[in-house]
Amino acid sequence: MRALTINTIEGLPDIREGDNLVGLIIEKLTAQRQVLCEGDVLVIAQKIISKAEGVVCHVDDITPTQEAIDVAEKVNKDPRKVTVILSESTRLVKVHKHPGANEGVILTEHRLGHISANAAVDESNTDNPGELILLPKDPDASAREIAESLCKYYGAPAHSIGVVISDTFGRPWRLGQTNVAIGVANVPALNPLFGECDAWGRPLKVTAPALADELAAASGLLMSKQGKCPVILFKGLEWESNPDSKASDLLRPTQEDLFA
Repeated sequence: MRALTINTIEGLPDIREGDNLVGLIIEKLTAQRQVLCEGDVLVIAQKIISKAEGVVCHVDDITPTQEAIDVAEKVNKDPRKVTVILSESTRLVKVHKHPGANEGVILTEHRLGHISANAAVDESNTDNPGELILLPKDPDASAREIAESLCKYYGAPAHSIGVVISDTFGRPWRLGQTNVAIGVANVPALNPLFGECDAWGRPLKVTAPALADELAAASGLLMSKQGKCPVILFKGLEWESNPDSKASDLLRPTQEDLFA
């Protein structure tokens, strides 16, 4: 019988630009008498990656563009924040404000390909009012760098420790939010089961579990907004390493979008 354990990494400080995130994680793992080994996976909240990499700005430093002013008027948002949202986006998907609502919604395609509200520009868990946290410039590269450092430190085989960088997204046609993978290292983003059979022997033709998203979502059970537990450790999970895995493997091609 396999056993999967999911644990928080306690005691990480508030992260600042330039902090040695890997060193801090190792320090707290050691304090909890945890040793990483082959097959372990860390899910890390995007915000601490962005903070460590300095991907943060302040609305007082932003001069709104005319496009941002026009969009902001439609949804009753700060045009300075909207300027940042647009700068992080490749296109606007939907701009809408329900009658009677205080603020509207800006759905965009982020430069990384994700469809999300406000291009994932976030004001929660920031150090100062007016501070905005953006997605890392290259979350896959950030994940790979962390995974490589952890493998070296713990003497694990190359590509044998997985890292998933997560963020919280809403879902079309469903209420609420859940964590999804925006950066991946070694862990397969998708786990296609084409050609295998189900429990009754029927061949699987389209089944492809989104493993990285499943890990991110599971981490959300312990990674609360107010809990300050931005790193979650998975042990006992079976997965086959894929050094070429990337978060964009989870993005549906535009030509398959039935609602475009």
